[in-house]
Order: sequence, then C-alpha cells, then structure tokens
Amino acid sequence: MSLQPGRPWEATAPVVLEWQGGVQGHVRLLDQTRLPEQEVYLECRTVEEVHAAIRRLCVRGAPAIGLAAAYGFVLGIRQRFATGPFLHVVAEVSQLLRTARPTAVNLFWALERMEAAAREVEADDLESILRRLLQVAQDLQQAEAERCYRIAEHGVHLLTDGIGVLTHCNTGALATGAWGTALAPLFLAWERGKRFRVYVDETRPLLQGARLTAWELAKRGIPTTVMCDSAASVLMRAGQVQLVLVGADRIAANGDVANKIGTYGLALAARAHGIPLYVAAPTSSFDLGMADGTCIPIEVRAAEEVAYCGNRRTVPEGVAVYNPAFDVTPAPLISGIITERGIITPVNAASVAQALGELSSRT
Repeated sequence: MSLQPGRPWEATAPVVLEWQGGVQGHVRLLDQTRLPEQEVYLECRTVEEVHAAIRRLCVRGAPAIGLAAAYGFVLGIRQRFATGPFLHVVAEVSQLLRTARPTAVNLFWALERMEAAAREVEADDLESILRRLLQVAQDLQQAEAERCYRIAEHGVHLLTDGIGVLTHCNTGALATGAWGTALAPLFLAWERGKRFRVYVDETRPLLQGARLTAWELAKRGIPTTVMCDSAASVLMRAGQVQLVLVGADRIAANGDVANKIGTYGLALAARAHGIPLYVAAPTSSFDLGMADGTCIPIEVRAAEEVAYCGNRRTVPEGVAVYNPAFDVTPAPLISGIITERGIITPVNAASVAQALGELSSRT
C-alpha cells in the first residue's frame, strides 16, 4: 500500500467495487465468495444482479453493502425509468435493494441518500437523472474512503510494537471498498513502522476471517495467525493478546453493537482477561432509532451454511440448525468505539449522543 500525498485515503487495495463507464456503465464487484483461491470480478448490469450479489455475500461488510446498493439504485432507475411514475420507480427500486440484507444499517443509510437525491433532481430526462445519481453514489464512495482513513488515524495509537491483536470476521478493504474499519488502524500502524502480530478468528460458518482477513493481511506482509474461533480465550489466557479490534454492522443509540456472530463471546472473554475490546465503525453504522441492541433485527441465514463443509454434509439429516449471522455485544463490554470523529468512550447513550451531535435526529 502506498499513500497518496495529500489524499492518503485513496490508497486502497484491492479494488473491491467500482463503477465502470459513464451513465450507461455497470458495477464491477470482487466476488468474495471465491477468495482466497481466485480473484474473480462480477460485472453487474442490473439491480437484480446487485441484489443477488449482496444476498449471496459476493459483496459484504456493512459499508461496502451500502456502496453496492447505491450503485444498484442507479442501475435500477436506468432499467425501470419508463415503467411508471418516477417516484414510484424510485420507491420500487429502493424497496428491492432493502430486502437484500436486514442487519447492516449502511444499506438503508445509503439508499436514503439515493432516494433523497432522486426526489431533489430537477431534470426530467433519464440521462440527466442518471448523471446526478451516479455522482451521488460516487461521492458516497469517496466519503467512505475518507471516513475509513480517519478511523485509522484515530485508532492507530492503540497499536504498539510487539503486541498481539485479535480480530473477528473481515473489516478491511473487502468490507468497505476502502481502508476498512477495524483493520484500518492495523494497516496504518504497519505503514508507519509499528510491528505486531494479528490473530484472526476463522469466523464460522463462512470463514470470513480465514478466507478474507488473512488474505488482506498477508498481502500487506503483516504477520498473521488464523485459529478456530473457540481458541481465542486460550490465547488470551496465555498472554498472547493485548487488544481486540472488531467492526460493526449496526450500533444502537446506547452503544450496543451488532456484529458478526461470535463477537459477543469475544467481548466476554476479553473482559474476563482484562483485555480492551474496541469497535471500529463509521458514524453511518449508528442507528439512533434503535434504543438498544434488543431492537436490532438479526439476520438468520440458511441452515446449509452450517450443515455443510464444502460439499460434504456434516450435520445429520433431520437435525435442526440455528444460524444467526450476527450477535449483539452490550455497550458495557466495549472499551470504545472508533469513528471518523474520534473514539467514543465510555460507551453509553449519553456519550453516543454527544459524539454524534446533529445525527441524533436520524431514525
């Protein structure tokens, strides 16, 4: 990774998602289901293809899902412009994309902005409308990159030479289209010469840690050890871990955090061993309409993701499977939330409201 003078947030690798061409162009997505064996890109030309890519986890991570949805919105308006009144088409396209994933609030955040831009557009010809909407989507991606870099800057001081850092799921460029969230401070610290080791939970059942986070860290030459999720507490007791960094898919008004399943258990283990656990997320991941974590909708995914290992069935036929994609970590277990505005600590309703300020009116 090399930093761009004056615009360091533009130093992103790999290219995760981008719009190619003008208003008649398309979305190009790195298919994360094929990693680490293959780097394959999907060329999405319809809103249905973007919806399917989000649903199938070809693109994943709350910020990246939001960006993909914004570009999918442009495609949907282009496809369906002539099928009915414009605002009806806007609502129809947005509703389709909203059904892709229920937990990541960035999806809804991005679509709210695309809907607002569509309602405010003054032109009535399709070309002009698409040009405006595409600009808004690209601005969202640029802003996301800047937010990620600011998160890195605010969190980099947590990294010191010789420590062990534990992370869960994937929170790098693959999850954001930019520097990342919880991995961003690691990338920046390494760029600045700090040396440490990262322990990566494999993150069952879809192995986003083993397949994706380890892939990103290895590409940057950062020493990485992958272990089973259940080994984390053993490493903590052995003194190998001094810091836990995780991301977030949605954060409630009181600071409760919904993140990849397994995060809550990590937080409990970290508290038992006196290890600080920080959450890194942009302010777009806060949902102040949710009073606490009990209000956050938790996606339950297909049983097959747990019942099979590759093509081999590992759960007997007829046995029930429970497969929640996320869990909720209560605010008291979190040492701080690293945002592009700074670190929120202590984590509670008052500190969240104070840190987010004007955003407190958003629902």
